[in-house]
Amino acid sequence: MRGSTEQITNKIIMEFAKTIEMFGLTPVEARLFVYLYLQETPQTLDDMGEALGKSKTSMSTSIRSLSDANLVTRVWRKGVRKDLYEANNQLFKTFMNNYVNRWIEASSHQKDSLETIQRELDQNNGENTLEIVNSLNDIIDFHKQVETSFRHLADES
Repeated sequence: MRGSTEQITNKIIMEFAKTIEMFGLTPVEARLFVYLYLQETPQTLDDMGEALGKSKTSMSTSIRSLSDANLVTRVWRKGVRKDLYEANNQLFKTFMNNYVNRWIEASSHQKDSLETIQRELDQNNGENTLEIVNSLNDIIDFHKQVETSFRHLADES
């Protein structure tokens, strides 16, 4: 029965990790998050590496990324000298907040860069075709709509 439970757990990890990867995580980070989510107790880097067949260094790098995204938390347990980690259990809210904030930041940055290009075009007015100016305006509007949409999503969560 132990082998059967382990096989099912591995299937869950592989399948759910595919969804988690769509939020911008690497395959290793996604599998690590799902592994921690399925565990009943916090895990050490050694535990994680053994379970996923990865090095402690790889686990450390992935944990740092997951921690920076507020997807995992380091926890303390009396008598345990090694760092322990557990997954944030509020799946939807955690991933949506992380994902939405990434989109807001990226679209805002791109919009600002495109507006800089637009100002350059305005300064060199005689050299530019109307088509490129109109296309650039459409691209900037697209980024504004993306940013507005994701800000609306952020306000709802």
